[in-house]
Amino acid sequence: MATAAAEVDAGATTMSRYRVEPHLFVILGGTGDLTRRKLLPAMRRLASLDVLGDRRALLAVARDTEFDDDGFRGWAKGALEAAGMSEDEVRRLDEARLYYQPMPTGEADDYEALANRIQEIEGAHDLPQNRAFYLALPPRTFSSAIEGLASAGLNESAGWTRLVVEKPFGRDLESARELNREIHRHFTEDQVYRIDHYLGKETVQNLLVFRFANPIFESLWNRDRIESVQITVAEDIGIESRAGYYDQSGALRDMVQNHVAQLVALVGMEVPATFRADAVRYEKIKLLGAVAPISIEDVVFGQYARGTAGGEAVPGYLEEDGVDPESNTETFVALELALDTWRWQGVPFYVRTGKRLPRRLTQIAVTFQAPPVCLFESMGVCQTNPNVLYLTLQPDEGFALNVDVKVPGEPFELSTLPLDFFYKQVFGAIPDAYQTLLLDVLTGDQTLFVHADEAEASWELFGPLLEAERRVHLYRAGAWGPDAADELLAKRGHAWLEPVEHPDRSI
Repeated sequence: MATAAAEVDAGATTMSRYRVEPHLFVILGGTGDLTRRKLLPAMRRLASLDVLGDRRALLAVARDTEFDDDGFRGWAKGALEAAGMSEDEVRRLDEARLYYQPMPTGEADDYEALANRIQEIEGAHDLPQNRAFYLALPPRTFSSAIEGLASAGLNESAGWTRLVVEKPFGRDLESARELNREIHRHFTEDQVYRIDHYLGKETVQNLLVFRFANPIFESLWNRDRIESVQITVAEDIGIESRAGYYDQSGALRDMVQNHVAQLVALVGMEVPATFRADAVRYEKIKLLGAVAPISIEDVVFGQYARGTAGGEAVPGYLEEDGVDPESNTETFVALELALDTWRWQGVPFYVRTGKRLPRRLTQIAVTFQAPPVCLFESMGVCQTNPNVLYLTLQPDEGFALNVDVKVPGEPFELSTLPLDFFYKQVFGAIPDAYQTLLLDVLTGDQTLFVHADEAEASWELFGPLLEAERRVHLYRAGAWGPDAADELLAKRGHAWLEPVEHPDRSI
C-alpha cells in the first residue's frame, strides 16, 4: 500500500508542476487554419490532462462580423472533430469558456473594443489579468497587430502579459530587425515567445537530453571522433494551396533560415551552464554566430519537375495552380556549412531540405571516424564501415546507432546492424508540438522559443544567399533532389546517406 500511495503522490506532484495560473488565452486570427488545425486541438488536449486549471477562458478574434460566441463554439466543435478527437472529447468541450470578438477593420476602435471585452470576460471568470496573445496572423499584419494591442494598453496588465509570434520572423535581416524593433517598442523580450513548432517536438528536446545526459556521446561529440554531420528535412508533398506564399518565399526562407538553423544550433552548440532558457538560447546564438560565411559554390538550389508521388503522377512546380510559369523559386536547397569552433573545426555539416522528395522525414545522421586500420578484409576489400548515429525527429521518432557485427558461420563476414530505440514502442503516442509549446507559454518557460538575437543571427547567416546569383536545378518529383546536390558532397569524397527506415516492431 505504501508503494501505491507513493506512486499516486508522485503522479499528483508531476501534474501539479504543470498546472498553469488562471489566465485568458487570446488568439488573433481565431478562425484561421492554424487555429482550426493546431491551436484549438492542442488547448483541448491540455484541458483533458487537467493542467490548465478551472479559472481560464479562450477568446478568438477575427474579422468575421457574422460570428458570435455561439457561432464560434459550434465552429470549434467542428475543428476538434476534423482533428480526429473522439466524440467524448468534443462533447466535454467547456463551451462556457469560449468567446468570440469581431475585429472588422483592425483600427484603434477595434482594439479598444477588444480591451473592453477582455475586461468583461476576466470579470465573469474572476481572472487576474494574466493574458497570452497569440498572433495567428499573416506575417505582414504582425506590426499593425502589435501596435493595436499597445494602443489599447494590452501590452501590460496587473498580471502577466505574453505575446506569441509565429514564424517567419521577417523576410530578410532588415525586416527581422524592424520586426524586433517594433516588438520591443511595446513588449520586453521576456514577454515575447517566437514560436517555431519544430522546437516543440519531443524528439528535438530529446536531442539535448541525448547529448548532455549521456557522457558516452558527449565525449565523442567533436572533430576528433566525428567525420561529418548530415541533416535532412524532407517533405513528400508539393506546395498544395500555398502558392501565394511559397512562390514569394522558397525553401531557403520557408525551411532553412528557421527549422534547419535550429537543428544545426542544437547539434553544434556547446554545453549550457544550466538547462534554463537564457543559458540554452545563449549557446544557440553563439553557435549560429560561429558558422563561416556561406559561399554560393557550397549551395545547390532545386525545383521539382513532373514526377510521381505515392505511385501517382504529379505536376511540376511551374504547373501548380497560382505559380508564375517563369518562377525561379527554389523548392529544394542543399548546402555545406563550416563551423569555426574548437569543437567542430574541419567537420562539414551538410544540409538538405525540399518538397516532393520520396518521403516525409526529418533526420540527423552523425558519421563517426572510420577505424584507422582495417583489420577485416574480404577479397582485398575492407568490410568495416564507420559507425553512423541516426537521430530521427519525424515520423518514426527515435534513434539508431549502426555498428558492425560478425555474421555467424564461415567465411568471415561482417554485417552492419542498428542498436535502436523508438518512442512509440516505449511511450506510445507523442504529444503534438503545439501542445508542448502552448503549455510553455502559459507557464512562462522560454527555453524552446527563439530569442530576438537568434532570429537575427540566422538571417545574417542565410540572408546573403537570397541576393546571390543562382542557378536552379530541376529534379524529378519523387527523387532526393537534383544531381548537383550529390556532386556537392562528392567534392569532399562524401555522399548522402540513405535514410534509415525504422521497423514497426512490438516491444
